[in-house]
Amino acid sequence: MASPTDTDPDPFDAIVDAPFDSALSERYLVYALSTITARSLPDLRDGLKPVHRRLLWAMRGLKLNPTDAFKKSARVVGDVIGKYHPHGDASVYDAMVRLAQDFSLRYPLVEGQGNFGNIDGDNAAAYRYTEARLTRTAMQLMAGLDEGTVEFHPTYNGEEEEPEIFPGLFPNLLANGSTGIAVGMATSVPSHNVAEIIDATLMLIDNPAAEHAQLMQVFQGPDFATGGVIVDSPAAISHAYETGKGGFRVRGRFHAAEAKAEADREAGIERLGNGMWQLVISEIPYMVQKGKLIEQIAQLIADKKLPILEDVRDESDEQIRLVLVPRNRNVDPDLLKESLYKLSDLETRFSLNLNVLDAHRTPGVLGLKDLLKEWVFSQIDILLRRSRHRLDKIAARLELLEGYIIAFLNLDRIIEIIRTEDEPKPVMMAEFNLTDRQAEAILNMRLRSLRKLEEMELRQEHAELLKEQAELQELLESPAKQRTRLKRDLRNLRKEYGEDTELGRRRTTIAEAAPTREFSMDAMIEKEPVTVILSQRGWVRGARGHVALDGEFKFKEGDGPAFSLHAQTTDKLLIAVDNGRFYTLGADKLPGARGFGEPIRTMLDIDAEAQIIAVVAYKPKAQLLLASNVGRGFAAEADELLAETRKGRGVMNTKPGVKLALVREIPAEHDHVAVVGDNRKLVIFSLEELPILAKGQGVTLQRYRDGGMADAITLKLEDGLSWKMGGETGRTRTEPDMRMWKVARGAAGRLPPTGFPRDNKF
Repeated sequence: MASPTDTDPDPFDAIVDAPFDSALSERYLVYALSTITARSLPDLRDGLKPVHRRLLWAMRGLKLNPTDAFKKSARVVGDVIGKYHPHGDASVYDAMVRLAQDFSLRYPLVEGQGNFGNIDGDNAAAYRYTEARLTRTAMQLMAGLDEGTVEFHPTYNGEEEEPEIFPGLFPNLLANGSTGIAVGMATSVPSHNVAEIIDATLMLIDNPAAEHAQLMQVFQGPDFATGGVIVDSPAAISHAYETGKGGFRVRGRFHAAEAKAEADREAGIERLGNGMWQLVISEIPYMVQKGKLIEQIAQLIADKKLPILEDVRDESDEQIRLVLVPRNRNVDPDLLKESLYKLSDLETRFSLNLNVLDAHRTPGVLGLKDLLKEWVFSQIDILLRRSRHRLDKIAARLELLEGYIIAFLNLDRIIEIIRTEDEPKPVMMAEFNLTDRQAEAILNMRLRSLRKLEEMELRQEHAELLKEQAELQELLESPAKQRTRLKRDLRNLRKEYGEDTELGRRRTTIAEAAPTREFSMDAMIEKEPVTVILSQRGWVRGARGHVALDGEFKFKEGDGPAFSLHAQTTDKLLIAVDNGRFYTLGADKLPGARGFGEPIRTMLDIDAEAQIIAVVAYKPKAQLLLASNVGRGFAAEADELLAETRKGRGVMNTKPGVKLALVREIPAEHDHVAVVGDNRKLVIFSLEELPILAKGQGVTLQRYRDGGMADAITLKLEDGLSWKMGGETGRTRTEPDMRMWKVARGAAGRLPPTGFPRDNKF
């Protein structure tokens, strides 16, 4: 290996000192533009991204026409990644598979043979097994590629050429839609009905000043490959297309083909006798996998989130048929449907973001009218390019025809020149005033072309070409004729995709949904008695029925009872923690009481150091007394304590040394609050002095010199204060006259009546 010499250039001289932020931003901008223009956003003119365009172009090169035999998908993928698209074979094959799926594309561009996946979510077979060819729609999209209609540019290695766009008249962008995420922008275009696209385009060609509302009279909205129902209002749909941004709520369709009554058929209800019935889903929302939807509904049943539903069955063959079995005959079918829309992917949202590349390869969000206008301009440009290209071909052919006619008129002299002259070409050109191409063509004529009939055919062809040339020149000079030609071609295309054809028939119904029925999911929980048991270590369970609260319950070793109460499965439990947070847990969510239950911290995000100090069954409009260990507190509305998430809701503000110590329900008839401290002093004050707060640290209930609060309770003053006596008698003692302890809130208090419990608990 040769050693470097002093004359060799120093490689470090090529290093440029540049600020890191500017160097990074320049490179990121290049990457972003590449992603936007060469990967993620479709071109407005043909609705394709580069990978799809290269796939179809490669298939065209392999002569995979609709009338020709299928070829292995591996052959197509190999051509694409070898000649045009130097990316992974898996990504290219995935793109090809999607072009062939009739549940992904409204108008498939590839016809597949073999396993190309299904609506259940199963993947396609490997590309060595499947075969493919182009569809008639793809051929219409590529029509005119050989007629000078579009620019060609070199491929990545300069060995081949590929078209910049496809010039066909098929409105692929709106017809098949597109989705993609670039850098800093995204696109989401749903598929639409070709007949409606053409009708709106024809309206715009006839009246360029047409209002958006007029276009929406013929352009209804999305038409998805899998059908379904769009339930947004016409005003919302129109506004989305006017701005180019919005979204649509798509629902599955309930339809029972076997039902006898028309109303039942449209509602998807099949009557089974004895008053029983079942619902049938015949179409599911676009991009929803049937297998996952069934799993989702089955999970709702298993989790008891949809107790009015008994079972879900998949009875699909080529047509989708999902059967839903209600819990009993009294279930409201509309309530079951609304529940499924709310809880499952039977209703999804498809966003609209008409962010596309225009004719100048500039990304932008366009409304429907602007998008159609741009597409019409591009088609007019393609028409003019095709016409000019054809005129060049006609001029070249006319030149040859004129030479042939001269040869027929002077056939004997031409033959003589050819037989006698060593260089007949210049002699013929000089004698008959021929061009080089004409003379060359005459010399290359076959002898059989010299018959008389050929001269007549040449003159007829010459006349026809002159007529076509004149028509094309008129077309180039007249915008009105250009629009007329485009309208004629669009009407011919519409016949193939009309409403009466299988491919053109609208699949998605657009019908505004009735106002949503307000219903609580809690109302669907079966009401059953349950006994809630919470252990000292935080293990919770629910025993069926109302069993004795002092019964013998089994606990783990070292654990014991902490809280127990009677409730209903429809109740919500309020769990209060000493850090001042309240958590909500549905009584129907409790694990069974056969075992030790489950840790409550797996259901709620309770801090590990925090201690649960109360479990209360929620009652609407009830009030609770909240008090801290330092004798501050307030009343809280139970409705304000419900938490929507696992993280709970902060209610009492706490700080080091201050904790929430007590939560008690305030009965409606109670009018006073009694508080006793560790110092065995008792105060009673009016309940009106206790503020009702949603959050805070509260007000001083009782003042202490030493210690803190021991207990608090509410009472009805005229009934006196009652407490349980010690021992096994279970007797209750009542002190009827409590007026000597009644003071203003925040007082120090005095010793309680004789016989009050030594633990200072009410």
